Amino acid sequence: MAKVLVIADIKLGVLKSSTAELLSKARAIGAETAVLAIGSDIESLIPDLVNAGSDTQYIADDPGLELFSAGPYASCVVDAANQFNANLIWFGFSESGKAAAPRVAAQLSAACATEITDVEIEGGKIKVTRPAIANKVMQKILVNTEQLVAVVRAGAFEAKEGIKGTQNIVKLAAPEPDLKAVIKELVSDASGEIDLADADVVISVGRGARDQAGVDLVKELASDLKAGFGSSRAMVDGGFMAHNKQVGQTGKIVAPTLYIAIGISGAIQHLAGMNGSKVILAVNKDPEAPIFNVADYGIVGDLFEVVPILREQIKKIKS
Repeated sequence: MAKVLVIADIKLGVLKSSTAELLSKARAIGAETAVLAIGSDIESLIPDLVNAGSDTQYIADDPGLELFSAGPYASCVVDAANQFNANLIWFGFSESGKAAAPRVAAQLSAACATEITDVEIEGGKIKVTRPAIANKVMQKILVNTEQLVAVVRAGAFEAKEGIKGTQNIVKLAAPEPDLKAVIKELVSDASGEIDLADADVVISVGRGARDQAGVDLVKELASDLKAGFGSSRAMVDGGFMAHNKQVGQTGKIVAPTLYIAIGISGAIQHLAGMNGSKVILAVNKDPEAPIFNVADYGIVGDLFEVVPILREQIKKIKS
């Protein structure tokens, strides 16, 4: 039987939904499940870890783990993987996961794959699916090692309702500190805006907005919907949006319930960052824009006319 160790994605003391998604997939392939939570003062999350679908809960709880540092973080993962005898170690799609996964793979002499969208076990062999060449093709990869460390693409798996695990807590010893790099402080976005990775609704603005007035108009719509506000690369290059708001191959990968692309033509690089969204609405005045090829719903029109109408209708619904 396969054994899957899922690394819990914890942000500001809250267990993110991606943890349950990965555990649900592990159960779907018939694997034995364990979860590893890393941080400081995190024992209160144990019920959430159980309810997410884990049968064993490894807890690395130490004041020295309050701030993410790739070295100690990877050491905790290796410790848990060895104790659980895991042959699959899965990280959710996050900056910390992408930083730690290669270190873990190197220490375990395991294969490492990023942005995987599916996993299969056939004849005792691990097979994974992942996009390549900006999502133009999907690779099927046969893993030739006994262990695989993987970063799962955002939104690749779905959490199933009613799945609960069994409480079996294993506390890990604190790892050795990383003497080569010491994390002094983490500086977060001070804008107060919703993080794109956490948003259930994301609205992105593109070149069609033309200038700052257009960007501000679309931003007001995002505010009405309490949505994450992103952009295409064109608006970042133009200086209208910060780089951490860019959605695409060289920016953020998002998979919200609803993605609204406004004034975005739909270059392949942008599609690579959002085509995992459950529902996509596109607004563009060009009826031949590539974005309409992936959109579930499309509005052909000038955003300066369409966005005020959308805002008005949203206000009517809310009232």
